[in-house]
Amino acid sequence: MLLLITVLLPILCGALLPAFRFKNRRLREGYVLFSVLLTSALVFLCCFTTRGNVTFSFLHFTQKITCSLHLDDLGRVFTCMIAFLWPLASLYAFEYMEHEGRQNSFFAWYTLAFGITLGISMAGDVVTLYLFYELLTLVTLPLVMHGMGKERVAAGLKYLYYSLFGAGLAFAGIMLVLAYGETSAFVPGGVLRGLDESRVPLMRLGYLLVFVGMGVKAAVFPFHGWLVSASAAPTPVTALLHAVAVVKAGVFGLIRLTWFSFGPDLLRDSFAQWIPFALAAFTILYGSVNAVRETHFKRRLVYSTISNLSYILLGTVMLTPRGLEGAMLHMVYHAFMKITLFGVCGTVQIRAGLTEVSQWHGLARRMPLCMALFVPSALAMTGIPPLDGFHSKWTLAMGALETGGPPAVVGCAVLALSAVLTAVYLLVPAFHAFFSVPAGPSPQDRLDPSLQMLLPLSVWTLTTLVLSFSYAAFMPFVSSIVRSVIR
Repeated sequence: MLLLITVLLPILCGALLPAFRFKNRRLREGYVLFSVLLTSALVFLCCFTTRGNVTFSFLHFTQKITCSLHLDDLGRVFTCMIAFLWPLASLYAFEYMEHEGRQNSFFAWYTLAFGITLGISMAGDVVTLYLFYELLTLVTLPLVMHGMGKERVAAGLKYLYYSLFGAGLAFAGIMLVLAYGETSAFVPGGVLRGLDESRVPLMRLGYLLVFVGMGVKAAVFPFHGWLVSASAAPTPVTALLHAVAVVKAGVFGLIRLTWFSFGPDLLRDSFAQWIPFALAAFTILYGSVNAVRETHFKRRLVYSTISNLSYILLGTVMLTPRGLEGAMLHMVYHAFMKITLFGVCGTVQIRAGLTEVSQWHGLARRMPLCMALFVPSALAMTGIPPLDGFHSKWTLAMGALETGGPPAVVGCAVLALSAVLTAVYLLVPAFHAFFSVPAGPSPQDRLDPSLQMLLPLSVWTLTTLVLSFSYAAFMPFVSSIVRSVIR
């Protein structure tokens, strides 16, 4: 029951927010912060006071098909990550959104999205996952279109059309699981182990439909265009879209369906493994190359997200223990690195009015604290040891080697080349910010934001550093989760 309360609380708080019609900005911010902090407290209570697998069924359609919430160790990782990031992202958004209108509406949808994302992380079966997954489209659409400017409306419609297309494909694949699976619940190793051999090709085709359908939200090429357009949204929206909510829900959902519904035994050494593998590998390079070419810094980070999401997908479809470990590590590490980078980008945009990479020359003279917080995440994203990005990328490379044959070569080559390109599109701007002379007269005023923005950025940066140097303690926990999946 506590699982259901945890999911419903932010949904209810978000839905009620417009009814209060707050005249005072501080009262609204207090209400939002209290709502998300209380929700996060309930999340941690659920995660740390329960042992093993916890399931709560709240709807029964048939004996086999139910709607349920479920908390296992894999879900705990994603759920705790969401609960840690969301209150800080809300705090960051308070100052950022001062220059935007309709803040009651914005924070109502922002809080609603928290509950829906928790529903995805705690989904105990394919029906619940799919329902919350599609609800996430509906509650994040107003965030993308916030302000209803021409560019944002166009971005929102593109997001909606892409999502509907992906939903249709994913629905077809999920229906096959419901038709031929032993249960709709998530079971380690999958629910198709007793499948008749004559239906194996059909189920592999069903997995491809699911991969492409959910890959739309995970921005797999060629279905990545909506994410680039969605960069027109306010930065707090973009940060959560890229670090936690939509795109991470896509990759988390694919991990669930790959390892807990279809199962690795069905997919291994077939077109259902190698086509997704090829799509993920190509998307990694495509995103990295376009990030280097992009001159608008926020869109550069968007292409970086497109690339890094496919790191996680690549590890998932390797179908090896080490590959899954790498996928889980990068899912967590990337969230903290990327939300920091987007946070700094948004701060530079609203405080200094700078959007282009070329405008970053000498920026550290005016925003020393922001630039100091930018560097650790940029280094970690590149994969420089001993930072956490190195650990996840190294684990993914070892997972690629476990696959053997040409995929091992392709996987390692793609990861290495992408690391070089990441250094170009992130470290070069950082170098110019600290060591280049700005063009024209250099203003002397300092533009670092208030503590309300600096605190979340500092906590995210500190978390990246803590994760980097606690790898030896965190990795055994990840390995134990993988062992529980592969049994």
